[in-house]
Amino acid sequence: MASLTPMQGALGHRHAAHLLRRTSYRYTKAKVDEMAGQTAAQALATLLQLYPQKLTQPIYYDGSTAVTWVNPPGGTLPAQDSALRAWVGNWWISEALQDPGIGYKMTFFLHQHNIVDLLAYATTHFCDYLALLRWGSLGNFKKFAAKLITDNCMLRYLNNTENSKNNPNENFAREFFELFTIGKGPQIGPGDYTNYTEDDIVQAAKLLTGFRIRGQRNEVDPETMIPRGGVNFAQHDVTAKTFSAAFQGTTIQGAANADGMWTELSAFVDMIFAQPETAKNFCRRLYHFFVSRNITAEIESDIITPLANTMIAGNFEIKPVLEQLLQSQHFFDMDDSDNADEIIGGLIKSPLELSLQAISFYGLPLPDPMTQSAVYFQFYTRGVAQRMFEQASLPLFYPNDVAGYPAYYQMPDYNRQWFNSSTIVARYKLPAMLLSGKLTIGGSPNQPLGVKLDIATWVKTSGVISDATDPYVLVQDLLQYFLPEQTDNDRFNYFYITIFLDNLPPADWTYEWQNYLNTGTDTEVKIPLERLINAIMYSPEYQLF
Repeated sequence: MASLTPMQGALGHRHAAHLLRRTSYRYTKAKVDEMAGQTAAQALATLLQLYPQKLTQPIYYDGSTAVTWVNPPGGTLPAQDSALRAWVGNWWISEALQDPGIGYKMTFFLHQHNIVDLLAYATTHFCDYLALLRWGSLGNFKKFAAKLITDNCMLRYLNNTENSKNNPNENFAREFFELFTIGKGPQIGPGDYTNYTEDDIVQAAKLLTGFRIRGQRNEVDPETMIPRGGVNFAQHDVTAKTFSAAFQGTTIQGAANADGMWTELSAFVDMIFAQPETAKNFCRRLYHFFVSRNITAEIESDIITPLANTMIAGNFEIKPVLEQLLQSQHFFDMDDSDNADEIIGGLIKSPLELSLQAISFYGLPLPDPMTQSAVYFQFYTRGVAQRMFEQASLPLFYPNDVAGYPAYYQMPDYNRQWFNSSTIVARYKLPAMLLSGKLTIGGSPNQPLGVKLDIATWVKTSGVISDATDPYVLVQDLLQYFLPEQTDNDRFNYFYITIFLDNLPPADWTYEWQNYLNTGTDTEVKIPLERLINAIMYSPEYQLF
């Protein structure tokens, strides 16, 4: 049976690498090695934290001075807000790449399941939305869901700022039930989706009338101190709202004044979170994101239900649920007789894991936005966002619709959508981009990427390779960190003999490497190293995590 019993003892290399790949976009040898000697609980104590950001706000470069632009100190902003959008993405990617914990991965998880796109409102408001995601990422999901309702971007993106007593708009109410909290459930009758009904949407839309955007960002949430929307009591439906049997026929009395609208909102959220299915729906999404796309009846009873019970008992705190799931025997595939058949290497990397974990593992020097603004923009916008993400079917912060990015929700393929005929070129061009230091695909493929992997220098100085003079050890060390599972002899020999040695004697490599160390000329060692890196990163195993 599937088990949430905590895994005991030191993780070892295989389990440490698995845990780090699944929980952080920053994947390094040093962190894997550190975690290998720790228990799962000890490793999670460092992973389940919100680490300080390198920059608290995006940087915009105006051609002469770099300024923090959300509240620019004496700086000027371009007249067109569209000029700022790319810099928001640049900043978020840069922070995610350098985050040693789970914070940015959980921020993206909340973004996927509570979607807003960058075109919803001004970039300043979108940064408030990102701040709210970060605030909620390891916090209280119930509080987060309540605060999401009055996020300025969300109010505008799903039209609730147009929702008034004389002209109700049901768009946000519908998505709040279906996508953000309790989920639909199977349809059991006309307008009845098990967990709520069409009439519940009507009632919720009435309750949400009068909540409005604050374009000037002059109202802040007293707990988060993040700008939010406000209320217009004159546009609020003050009648009582009675919900269906799915919510035990709950009636929420209409507000008598503006303050009462917040009381109604709180009662509405309480009603939804009083249903056990709300916690279960959240835990299924966590399971899909961190563990597996396949939820069987056994997983539902042995994993999802206990996790939901933990969440309810903890008043919807997220962190205890993550602790229980991510240190479980099930997460490490140690709860059955075959510990290499289901979880480890069971997901296809999204473009986020594929790109950011490679960049961090190679320790590429990241451009500084203040002193290298043009290179910074080239690398993050044209390289990472446009080539590595968008052409691999992840247009970061520009999802196709309110359901998010299809590979996270669209049955039955789910993550298989990351690897198909339309995405394979971008995925396979990743090593070429890094090794050549050029964009390689899309428009102007010979333009510089902004960073470049000097593979010979990296092998010599990174510390990843324990003995580069021994070709067997070199290949073994790389495969150990790059692939989720140990290869069998035939597969190892493919990388070692066929690809790296090119069927030449091992002594040839040893001679050429020593010559490189003596002369500094890397011509003869760079060719087999690049051949090996390409083969590993092209391999089916590397696409998995």
